[in-house]
Amino acid sequence: MSFLDRVKLYDLTQPLSHLTPPWPTYEPLQIKFFKRLAPNGANGQLLTHSNHVGTHLDGSLHFCTHGRDIASIPLNELVAPGVVVDLSDIAEDYGIYTSKDIMERVEVKKGDILIIHTGYHHYSWEQPEADEVRYMVKHPGPTMEFARWCKEMEIKWIGVDCGSADHPMNTKIREWCPAQAKEADKYLKEKYGKGLDEMFPPDHYQLMHVELFPYDIIHAENLGGDIDKLLNKRTVIGCFPWRFVGGESSICRIVAFHEE
Repeated sequence: MSFLDRVKLYDLTQPLSHLTPPWPTYEPLQIKFFKRLAPNGANGQLLTHSNHVGTHLDGSLHFCTHGRDIASIPLNELVAPGVVVDLSDIAEDYGIYTSKDIMERVEVKKGDILIIHTGYHHYSWEQPEADEVRYMVKHPGPTMEFARWCKEMEIKWIGVDCGSADHPMNTKIREWCPAQAKEADKYLKEKYGKGLDEMFPPDHYQLMHVELFPYDIIHAENLGGDIDKLLNKRTVIGCFPWRFVGGESSICRIVAFHEE
């Protein structure tokens, strides 16, 4: 029996269309036909987009000048054993998750790929409960504690089922959305006794990017698809971006090869 006879494939990729919202202020996907069945009977399309729309892999070059481009990432880093951890039972608007939350639910091994299921993919653009503000602006995220743990564990890459691997209030969204920032500050003070300025000081800004990308611990964002079928399971996970020379990031497809 071959390996493929023993495994079932799970697509962890969000559908992509001109309706897919990019990360705020980034270029959306635009598509048009430049020919339709003429003169040789072929259809052809032109696409314009940023690298940060739909399921995509942020390369270290995205935030690190000396970082690797997408084409330089070895295949044995893109495809490797990993785990899908379900944090949806504690996930809430503006919430914080920690390494302890991860380890209480799954066994994470050094060098794993780590997929984080917050449940916020249920607010993705194609879902019945679609809520773009909640998906992009209110999803939970980590603090510096979590980024340092990722370095200790030598995580290959991280995947998240929401708009960013960083807490949205530790990105430019905090400035762009003052009403939500005020709401988040109130929530954090009530739950953790610390407001936004204490939880995310300036030197911790976009820590999942700034702190980890120099170590080539990168992440994929906007996962979805079959992710609910693999909660708290170990499996083999593959991320398939373009072999993109000079690419700082790339639209990609993410697949789990799960032995049934």
